[in-house]
Amino acid sequence: MLLDAASLYFRAFYGVPTSVTTPDGRPINAVRGFLDMTARLVTAHGPDHLVACWDDDWRPAFRVEALPSYKAHRLAADGGEETPEELGPQVPILVEVLAAAGLARVGAPGYEADDVIGTLATRARGPVDVVTGDRDLFQLVDDARAVRVLYTARGIADLEFVDEATVTAKYGIPGRAYADFAVLRGDPSDGLPGVAGVGAKTAAALIDEFGDLAGIRAAVARTVVPKPPLTAAVLKKLHAAAGYLDAAPVVVAVARDIDLPPVEGPLPRSPADAGALAALARAHGLQSSLSRLGAALGWREDVVG
Repeated sequence: MLLDAASLYFRAFYGVPTSVTTPDGRPINAVRGFLDMTARLVTAHGPDHLVACWDDDWRPAFRVEALPSYKAHRLAADGGEETPEELGPQVPILVEVLAAAGLARVGAPGYEADDVIGTLATRARGPVDVVTGDRDLFQLVDDARAVRVLYTARGIADLEFVDEATVTAKYGIPGRAYADFAVLRGDPSDGLPGVAGVGAKTAAALIDEFGDLAGIRAAVARTVVPKPPLTAAVLKKLHAAAGYLDAAPVVVAVARDIDLPPVEGPLPRSPADAGALAALARAHGLQSSLSRLGAALGWREDVVG
């Protein structure tokens, strides 16, 4: 099980009220929510390995160089990611808690969590569940390798299980074609404009007709007499978007071969540092959440203190 960690701790922050605080009154809702989500996922789905995949770089240079609008609307004044004031201080606490608990946390300099997930999913020798609220990761679904996405749009208690058939049912395209579909349609949440005037329905029709983005662009280059779905109007829009179509695939495609050390991530049978975990629990009021996580992992009841 690969967790898109930022996706989950943002969801936890907005799903658990900031009135959930540490003993000295600081918001701890994102950490509590993340731990509770993880406990529920382990209990419900029984993974034998679990990795919290981290954004070491939420806006990698190679993606910004290809498309400067990428996530530009999320930039804070200091150049970092715009984050709620109450959330920022909680992230280092979560890092400490995961380390003390012995749960694997993996990032890669210059890459997003998506790329860590893509690489680990590609390396995996068995079934993989990717837990995320990011549709970009739909491009990883692979029925032959039993890679699916547990999509959190409706929350951890009501996950949507996304495989190739789900992608086809949702968007009318082959499961493997989601990245090309996203390039054409765009995604405002990532600053990805898409091809102006080409919506989801037209993007799906083009993919179904020509197979993938490369096939679509080859057809655009050779088409003299337009016919549906490559009508004269669509042809004009694709010609006008040539520069964008050159750049966007680099932004949308999840890396699957970044340089990561071997990552196992077996579920810890006991905390990596029980003393540190107990101290963190007391300092931040995490006893109940860590008890639930410990129960999901099969730890002794008194291990958190």
